[in-house]
Amino acid sequence: MNDQDLLRYSRQIMLPEVGIEGQEALLNSTMLLIGMGGLGAPSSMYLAAAGVGHLIIADFDRVELSNLQRQVIHHTSDINKLKVDSAKEKLLKINPNIKVTTITDLNENNLADWLNKVDVVLDGTDNFETRFKINELCVQERVPLVSAAVIRFEGQISVFKGYEIDQPCYQCLYSPDGNSDENCTSNGILAPVSGMLGTMQALQALKVVINIGEQLTGKLMLVDALSFDFRTVKVNKDANCSICKPN
Repeated sequence: MNDQDLLRYSRQIMLPEVGIEGQEALLNSTMLLIGMGGLGAPSSMYLAAAGVGHLIIADFDRVELSNLQRQVIHHTSDINKLKVDSAKEKLLKINPNIKVTTITDLNENNLADWLNKVDVVLDGTDNFETRFKINELCVQERVPLVSAAVIRFEGQISVFKGYEIDQPCYQCLYSPDGNSDENCTSNGILAPVSGMLGTMQALQALKVVINIGEQLTGKLMLVDALSFDFRTVKVNKDANCSICKPN
């Protein structure tokens, strides 16, 4: 790190749990954020500010007026721009010293190749089919997965390391059968709920890379923003899970 880095990240470096070694780990890390919407917007901004050296951001969509209520990385002038282009512009203004790579064609055929380049994945998508595929390939490629979801006044977050013999994967928690794809488009969401869960995703991803604190592995945190109730429940590995069961 140079003098400018030491000054920029000084408030993190002074934390004993982070220090110079932890900050260097962040600067040398690569994270894949899938979705530049309500979750990816705040998480990417904090990860950039915290000094994650390389952010790979994936989204095929364009900015719409209805996005602006919660997807805070996008501005009114960005309407009709690709979300990844809009986001990259803001992230480099926050921290011009990081690298930002954009993807608009992430799919099950190339996801494994991208996973080979990263230290952690943040899933900010809004449908089960995509989440299951991301989980499957994260287990296959042995990459930690920070998964969050939000709707109405509610959110949930967990860290999945299903490749470890005693840790569950996303599919241990949710069966591929019987899930309905409720989303913000059809059910609504209060804007700051996205911010809460997105920043919590960023926090968990930073802790995974630095290897500090509670990483919510084997646990699911449930947030009710209306009552301001936070609950954490244990998630066990499913011995019959088709994705992560031991061979």
